[in-house]
Amino acid sequence: MLKGKSVIVTGSTSGIGLGIARAFAAQGCNVMLNGFGDGAQIEKLRSAIAAEHKVTVLYSSADMAKALEVSAMVDQVARRFGTVDVLVNNAGIQHVAPVEEFPVEKWDQILAINLSSAFHAIRTALPGMKSRNWGRIINVASAHGLVASPFKSAYVAAKHGLVGLTKSVALETAGKGITCNAICPGYVLTPLVEKQIEDQSKARGISREETIDKVILDRQPSTEFVKIEEVAALAVFLAGDPAASITGAAYSIDGGWTAQ
Repeated sequence: MLKGKSVIVTGSTSGIGLGIARAFAAQGCNVMLNGFGDGAQIEKLRSAIAAEHKVTVLYSSADMAKALEVSAMVDQVARRFGTVDVLVNNAGIQHVAPVEEFPVEKWDQILAINLSSAFHAIRTALPGMKSRNWGRIINVASAHGLVASPFKSAYVAAKHGLVGLTKSVALETAGKGITCNAICPGYVLTPLVEKQIEDQSKARGISREETIDKVILDRQPSTEFVKIEEVAALAVFLAGDPAASITGAAYSIDGGWTAQ
């Protein structure tokens, strides 16, 4: 069903993005990886995924905070594969601080990477999708795209914006063979969350285990981290034919967090 499709996953050298990229490769898709990291390690990762699934895997170091680099990456995939069939906007960063102490440069950076990069990728990919009457846009938002937490003003604003962008794009593309949906995970044990655990543990003077139980997973009724593989499986489902009538949706996958 998805074999031979071309997929871009931003922020995919680790964490959720990498899991999604692997899941699409396992379906026989050609994949563009994107993100920062050690060049040698990324090349090892790229070649391993390509060899395991016998697909073409590319890598772009495009900075998601820079509009021109985002657009250039999308154009690169269109030239190499002929199409951009599936676009997964996953890149994101986090910073925690009270609003009045929030560094302006961090606010700008978070909105650029978590929200504006998705806009720039979508606007570049859409003409090709429309010309073929087929496309899938999947925005990895967050439970924070639906509810808020203190000290995360930029992240919450960006993720709420991403859910709103999802709905607008879905309405604009309805009836054109294109869907646009958001995935809203709760806490997933990624490098980004590991950093939050470390910071919170130091700030509160408690152990890693206490931080996970009393701070990180306190709002997640399942009391368990969402698995990367679960998020990736949802992304693959949303790209497939059985999800052709699903558009403009924000799927919670959060252990019950936003049901409260």
